Amino acid sequence: MIKREMYMNRIRPFIGTELIKVMTGIRRCGKSVMLELIKQELTESFVNPAQFISINFEDMNYAHLQTAKALHEEIIKRASNINGKVYLFFDEIQEVKDWEKCINSFRVSLDCDIYITGSNARLLSGELATYLGGRYVEFVIYPFSFAEFMELYKTITPDESIQKCFQKYLLSGGMPYLANIRYADEPSKQYLHDLFNSVQLKDIVKRNKIRDVDLLERVIAYVMANVGNTFSAASLAKFLKSEQRTVAPETILNYIKYCCDAYLFYHVKREDLQGKQLLAYNEKYYIADHGIREAVFGGNMKEINLTLENIVYLELLRRGYEVTVGRTGDKEIDFVCHKRDEKLYVQVAYLLASDETIQREFGAYDNIRDNFPKYVISLDEFDMSRNGIKHRNIRDFLLAEEWN
Repeated sequence: MIKREMYMNRIRPFIGTELIKVMTGIRRCGKSVMLELIKQELTESFVNPAQFISINFEDMNYAHLQTAKALHEEIIKRASNINGKVYLFFDEIQEVKDWEKCINSFRVSLDCDIYITGSNARLLSGELATYLGGRYVEFVIYPFSFAEFMELYKTITPDESIQKCFQKYLLSGGMPYLANIRYADEPSKQYLHDLFNSVQLKDIVKRNKIRDVDLLERVIAYVMANVGNTFSAASLAKFLKSEQRTVAPETILNYIKYCCDAYLFYHVKREDLQGKQLLAYNEKYYIADHGIREAVFGGNMKEINLTLENIVYLELLRRGYEVTVGRTGDKEIDFVCHKRDEKLYVQVAYLLASDETIQREFGAYDNIRDNFPKYVISLDEFDMSRNGIKHRNIRDFLLAEEWN
């Protein structure tokens, strides 16, 4: 179990408070491990594990507790035998019908500290916001960063160079369980394929009662193939029409939204940096884990520039940035990143192999006159920084504790 200190640093200030700690993210990204890390931390600060009540709602042993009433009765009964504060850990809480009501009731009626996980972004919309308005904090958990991946991969292959580790990361991605199968190629591929099927079936088809599964599969395949490319629902509808499937752009947008709700894809808006407005067309999507894309769709090395972009985008999210795609005139900037009063710009390229590529990547910043940091990230080993624009090797960028 690696410590995942980046998340623990954010969660730690809320441990022991009455705010409900909610961890969300794609299935199998390590949310259950976060609960274990929190328990470990509590135990180290002398909380008796007898005060913990833990339930994983994907475990069939707890199927009888999947309604608010049954869960409420069970927890109140178990809590009555505990001395002092009760620590509640609920994994995949979305399996419980009307779970918001009983969680809110525990908050009011018990001396407790509550931690919940879920695999759906809509966990915190609608009803929950009404019941728990302002009484929860959310932490999105992502698959392993390159730094986390390396920490584990090095325990299996201690002599591997950083370059070789990165090549492995490009194909395997960051799903934590792969370490248990020692990152072996075929088992890893099969695991990621099965994980993808389970996200598609349980978190998208079943949850949204989708009848046309064939259409959903085609939409997902198209978005996967076009990770990091701008496209519109209308262009996807046109593509499907060429495959003899007539479908309204609204239906396509709904299907993509369901995928984003299940954390399979992330949606990035485009921003006009001169007009300071968000653009409502031709948006971009990235996948939660590029290893899933390789296992299901392939092509990570063939389209390595898009894979690198995907990796950098997820790293920006991990570090707490809000990210848009920027446009100035006819030039596009891959990522415009905001965090409180901080801002930075990032261009991602595979290799700066020609003068034309160098001009295109560095020239993207020509119309931007502010003094915020501007980066060009690529796989090149030599520093080509110029005109105040910083060039970084992608591995160094991902492993740097701070960017400045």
